[in-house]
Amino acid sequence: MSALIWLLTGLPLGAGAVLGVTGTRCNRPAPVLGTAVALVTLGVACAAAVARPAASAPLFAGMRAGLAVDGLTAVMVVTVAAVTTAVLAFAAGEFARDENRGRFFGLMLLFAGSMLVTVTATTLPLLLMAWEAMGATSWALIGYWWRQPERAYAADVAFLTTRTADLGLYLAAGAALAGGVGSLRLDLLPQAASPWLHLITAGVVVAALGKSAQLPFSFWLSRAMRGPSPVSALLHSATMVAAGAYLLLRLHPLLAVTSWAGPLVAWTGALTALALGLVAVAQRDLKQLLAASTAAQIGFMVLAAGSGGVAAGTTQLVAHAATKSGLFVAAGAWLTALGTKQLPALRGAARRHRLVGAAFTVCALTLAGLPPLSLWAAKDEVLAAARGESTALYAVGLAAAAVAAVYSIKALWYVTRPLPDYPDSGYDTERHGTRNIARTTPAPLLTLTFAAAVLGVLALPGPASWLKRLVGSPGEPSPQPWEPGLSAGVALAAAALAWWGATHPAPVPRSVVRWTQGWLYLERAAQAVVVRPVMGLARALAVFDDRVVDGAVRQAARGGLAAARLAGRVDDGGIDAAVSAVAAGARGLGRWARRPQTGLLHQYYAQAAVGFAVLVLIILLVR
Repeated sequence: MSALIWLLTGLPLGAGAVLGVTGTRCNRPAPVLGTAVALVTLGVACAAAVARPAASAPLFAGMRAGLAVDGLTAVMVVTVAAVTTAVLAFAAGEFARDENRGRFFGLMLLFAGSMLVTVTATTLPLLLMAWEAMGATSWALIGYWWRQPERAYAADVAFLTTRTADLGLYLAAGAALAGGVGSLRLDLLPQAASPWLHLITAGVVVAALGKSAQLPFSFWLSRAMRGPSPVSALLHSATMVAAGAYLLLRLHPLLAVTSWAGPLVAWTGALTALALGLVAVAQRDLKQLLAASTAAQIGFMVLAAGSGGVAAGTTQLVAHAATKSGLFVAAGAWLTALGTKQLPALRGAARRHRLVGAAFTVCALTLAGLPPLSLWAAKDEVLAAARGESTALYAVGLAAAAVAAVYSIKALWYVTRPLPDYPDSGYDTERHGTRNIARTTPAPLLTLTFAAAVLGVLALPGPASWLKRLVGSPGEPSPQPWEPGLSAGVALAAAALAWWGATHPAPVPRSVVRWTQGWLYLERAAQAVVVRPVMGLARALAVFDDRVVDGAVRQAARGGLAAARLAGRVDDGGIDAAVSAVAAGARGLGRWARRPQTGLLHQYYAQAAVGFAVLVLIILLVR
């Protein structure tokens, strides 16, 4: 049974590594191989969801690398594998002529494999490894067209922002060890001793909010839209951005044992859903609108996690994954065909390409939360959990749902307008459009659209009770009979107002437009609060290093040289001179000693006589 879970994670990782290493040599078969591997992985994920396998292997002393499929994980692995399959099928047509498509499909499979390890990991070390691999591959995918500096810079911003938040997991791991959780098993983290328990919780919350683009980290998602459309469809629907929300849902018991974590997470999610919804309303770029709406919709999942609505958050996650993947696929198809993603230039795009337009319409209405589509029912589950915690929290969530209807209808209004007289004049602003939809687009797009429409059945009383038992929260509150009616009325009213407002636009202060279109200037705030102080500190440390540390080293070197020169002078003028004098004296004595040595015998006798006479004289004088 354990072989099933190793196959689930190892298949995409192994195939991705092979495609990534072989690179251009596998360009031709890469789209087919990548899609086939994803399809097989989906089959394995379905089997694992039924069999619930588990496995572990030694990792460090006292720690193991654990993998398991439980109720919540079963939903996630099927969702991740299904979205990956649909997106890779779409990408097969989008990247048919790309010169590095082997590397692209390899990176996509590596990313999907890392996400599958993330959702199945039962120990913090393995989770950390997969979390890091997911971040690294996302950086490579967002900056896939790295020869364009703005895309490489966007990838750097996204990576560094999420990487900064990821340090929270390292803090959590260290605090867990200090708090007595030596095995670092995720289910044992709530048992850590205080105050380490609070550090663990804080680290997990920061890492999750950063990865899910929640306030104040949301701005990186705007930069990530520089990546290819299939990357946006995969990373920003069911995988990377959803990973943080999934982690909070998975570790809800950890949030529950502290008095502050649950409310903090819930309010962060609610405020993100509202604020980023307003940001989405202001956007004129379709992908930017979808990106802001992603952060807002993830906010509902985070709200559910903080409120104890694990099943509600799971329903929202699954429904949003299908909906947002479909919207990104449609946006990517239009970008390829028409060469633009600017909403004013996309007027009538749904009429020009009717199949994509029909799918986009269904997904946009789903995103708007209109009944009876899936996100309407899912949001009611989330709002029921929020109402159980706080009426104010429920009110903010309901307002965010109304804003969701506004930005969804805004996008739909543009693409369903009648075609202008000269539509081509607005096209090709970002690339040369093909004017055709790839043959691989309809199948995955229609599949995602169908899922987006019908996944609301998970919120019906029977399936909802089954899902709550599956994820281990059978006592989770359900919506009261009046709540679906209220949310439907609010969404319909907001949608009607948005349609009327798009037809009869009202003037909005430019400062408000710039503020919302600029994503609340969150990136500027991060630069002012984090980047500039860090860079200033780095410059100050560099000056300290140059003038103090390096200066001390240089002064020590100069002192050493001076001492060496002094020693040289002492050696030359003293020791060496004394040695030279001794040598000269020795040479002089040697010359004097050679003089008596004449070789004449009678002189030697005379010298001996003189010597004996001197000795006798000395003896007589001494005595």
